[in-house]
Amino acid sequence: MQKRLTIILFFVVSFAYAQKKPLDHTVYDTWESIGAKQLSNNGTWAMYGILQQEGDAQLYISNLKTNSKINIPRGMNAQFSNDSKFAAFSIRPFNKDLRQAKIKKKKPEEMPKDSLGITNLTTNVITKIARVKSFKFPEEGSGVMAYLMDKPDTAKKVVIPVEKKDTDADFLADEPATKGKTEEGTDLVVKNLITGTDRTFKFVTDYAFSKDGKQLVFSCSGSKKDKTAPQGVYLLNTEKGVLKTLIKGKGSFKNFAFDEESEHLAFVGEQSPEKQEIKNYNVYYNSLTLDTAQIIVDFDMPGLPAKWSVNGDGKVNFSKDGKKLFFGISPVKAPKDTTIVDFEVAKVDVWNYKDDYLQPMQLKNADRDSKKSYLSVIDVYSSDPKVIPLTDLTLPDANLIAEGNANAVLASTDYGHRIESQWSGSTSKDYYLVDSKTGQRKKIISELNGYAMASPGGNYVLYFDRKSGNWYTYNVATSKATALTERLNVKFVEEDNDVPDLPSAYGIATWTADDKAVILNDRYDLWSFSPDGKFDPKNITAGFGRANKITFRYERVEQDNNSFNRLVDNKFVKSNEVVWLNGFNNITKENGFYRTNIGAVKAPELVVMSKNKYSNLAKAKDADVYIYDKASYVESPNVYVTTDFKTETKLTNTNPQQQNYNWGTAELVKWTTPKGYQAEGILYKPENFDPNKKYPMIAYFYEKLTDGLYNYQAPAPTPSRLNISFFVSNGYLVFAPDISYENGHPGQSAVEYINSGVESLKKNSWVDAKKIGIQGQSWGGYQVAYLITQNDMYAAAWAGAPVVNMTSAYGGIRWETGMNRQFQYEKTQSRIGATLWEKPELYVENSPLFMFPKVNTPVVVMANDADGAVPWYQGIEMFTGLRRLGKPVWMLNYNGEAHNLVQRQNRKDIQIREQQFFDYYLKGAKAPAWMTSGIPATEKGKTWGFELTDDKP
Repeated sequence: MQKRLTIILFFVVSFAYAQKKPLDHTVYDTWESIGAKQLSNNGTWAMYGILQQEGDAQLYISNLKTNSKINIPRGMNAQFSNDSKFAAFSIRPFNKDLRQAKIKKKKPEEMPKDSLGITNLTTNVITKIARVKSFKFPEEGSGVMAYLMDKPDTAKKVVIPVEKKDTDADFLADEPATKGKTEEGTDLVVKNLITGTDRTFKFVTDYAFSKDGKQLVFSCSGSKKDKTAPQGVYLLNTEKGVLKTLIKGKGSFKNFAFDEESEHLAFVGEQSPEKQEIKNYNVYYNSLTLDTAQIIVDFDMPGLPAKWSVNGDGKVNFSKDGKKLFFGISPVKAPKDTTIVDFEVAKVDVWNYKDDYLQPMQLKNADRDSKKSYLSVIDVYSSDPKVIPLTDLTLPDANLIAEGNANAVLASTDYGHRIESQWSGSTSKDYYLVDSKTGQRKKIISELNGYAMASPGGNYVLYFDRKSGNWYTYNVATSKATALTERLNVKFVEEDNDVPDLPSAYGIATWTADDKAVILNDRYDLWSFSPDGKFDPKNITAGFGRANKITFRYERVEQDNNSFNRLVDNKFVKSNEVVWLNGFNNITKENGFYRTNIGAVKAPELVVMSKNKYSNLAKAKDADVYIYDKASYVESPNVYVTTDFKTETKLTNTNPQQQNYNWGTAELVKWTTPKGYQAEGILYKPENFDPNKKYPMIAYFYEKLTDGLYNYQAPAPTPSRLNISFFVSNGYLVFAPDISYENGHPGQSAVEYINSGVESLKKNSWVDAKKIGIQGQSWGGYQVAYLITQNDMYAAAWAGAPVVNMTSAYGGIRWETGMNRQFQYEKTQSRIGATLWEKPELYVENSPLFMFPKVNTPVVVMANDADGAVPWYQGIEMFTGLRRLGKPVWMLNYNGEAHNLVQRQNRKDIQIREQQFFDYYLKGAKAPAWMTSGIPATEKGKTWGFELTDDKP
């Protein structure tokens, strides 16, 4: 009876698998992923988006107490109000409407525009406003919001009725909206969320709330068609409704910044003649006691260097205590010489060996560099104010200390060391403390190959030195440097570093209050150090991580929409605070969360650990409610909430259609390489895997991938890497081996790990040893090209953006950044570890080009003519070399495309070709026309050659 039942169950399961269809190329567009998510401050509401690859998103707002849910089709960029009573979001146009507008080649101003949605979380009533381009809530205030309208639809006559007040006679938008010039502003609506009343202001270009929401500043451009339209800068008291004119008149005003107490305001602006090419920017200041904005810094302000001025692109901000105002200055630009006749002068780039940067890098960064501002400061309350430049051309970069409250800033420069970036990929830097009252500079660190940062309280500068592999502190008060880690027998740098460069640090976790301790990471555990060196270091995770091969990392769970507050230099934890740790088991690849007291020395408390990928843990500001994502290879990512992780509530159910498809499984496989190294990789199998059958297999690789064992692999047209879930669903095994490298021999390292892993799997009867392919992109593409020169064990190969000739690639340019490629071979991924002239034999040994006569494996090359990382002539060298030798080779050049494909239509195209190529060589399917007869240039854009034929390639 038992045997009979087993047989019945076997056939039931087999039948269920048989009913599941393989993925095809039509599934991509509607496949879902999790978008941004957040909790309301009171922990009652969760807001999260579900995105489609190419379709309309869905926004959900869930009440965690009643389990009710509000759905907003096409909702994006959502925010809760500070008091948790309202939510606002953009509503995107229908994807089909955007598509049609693109087809009709409509101008940007004619494209469908976003709408704004506002939800009252008490009544669940949603208010929608058409054509809104931005909205803001105050950071801490409540009961008010503002939004800026887009330009009116010129096809319709729009009239916005507004209750008009006498004092607003020339301001409120109670007249028909008209089409203005591109530089003109649009309507700003200030909404009282309590009463529901609105006030609308015309021709607004920029706006900002004070932190408490009681003040709203905005600038108005005026209108060329309406001479009575307001121009200038205005300040609205949102509680009393009083409007104050700060500046009246035409000009450009921006970069508004309030102080922490919401009582002072600063911004930059200019009122130069419209036709004047170089504008004269000033810094403006206002307080609650001033009726108008005052110019606090202009071109002849004491302390401003000669021929320097306020930079209109520079950030403006107050110190946290409000006593100092920071802003940017820069050299005055020379106006364009209008006497130059364009066709009579040469257009030439002059490369000089003394240049700090190569010409391509200079050209790439020219626009950014022309707008660069140099940090300066002014004492707001000084009776004799003057500009204190804190940086200049030779000391260009600086960070505030203690949110600007400290008496100095931490400045750095690589001046005099920049040329070395050509072959090192980075530069050493000198660090200075620059006095914010006098501008006096004090060098504290010289030629640091590493990085430095100030402690939250500003008492120390913490820095990591790659040359020694140690962490140090500099005491700002005593000028004493203290070595933190050098006496320990534990490394705080990458233990498995396998590039010919100094290893990087595992990083900093956080500081404790009052700069009492800094928490640093080793490979597995967290250590607490006294920054003055007076107390012995403490392993606060008690070595539990190293003993169990679990990597612990501090998990900051506070939600914070203020990017300034997310900087490490102004965040800390209490000395005995219980904090969250992300835990990753390096043996099993399981992931989860732990908790520990930051001041204790004990094994962390396990909260949850499972065969999943957890990410983006966040806590409600005023409640013990947590939100996070959870996924695995077989489970699509979903949003969960919990209060204790003992129970969890699943809020989403993404991709229910997956159950209709033959999916797959992911497992960890291990083997020993020929040299005796222990190796591991991921093996993906179809869901309907039958050990009695033989399966074709594709090996896909890029350095190390096994940490992603439980990552979800959504079927998607990829930038050029293997679409794993698609091929697995279609009856392939996919093998993703980890590779460790021997410096000087990256090619043979790939052979050592990849080929031995494949040979290990070939011992299984269900692997078809004659039907194995390889696929890789970029560095993986290089390894594909190298592997097929070593033997004929692969039936087909696909190399995306490969380097095949290291001797020519060594001196090339990475056009995306303008950097030279030498550093890549001497220091980083290509792992030669020497110059071309020091070790020419290694460049030849590792260049597949010189071994092409050995190649018998059919191969497709992708090399795009706008590749900014690998020169596309490397692909040309591969194609033309193999073609000259009579080898089966194809090349795809996606016109105008990058190193990794960006345009979705090209991603879809390559997925089809990749499947057709591997299906022909590994499954015996028919070959497509693009492989058999090609696509003549005369047919480009008319046919794509996907049709299958009876011909042979």
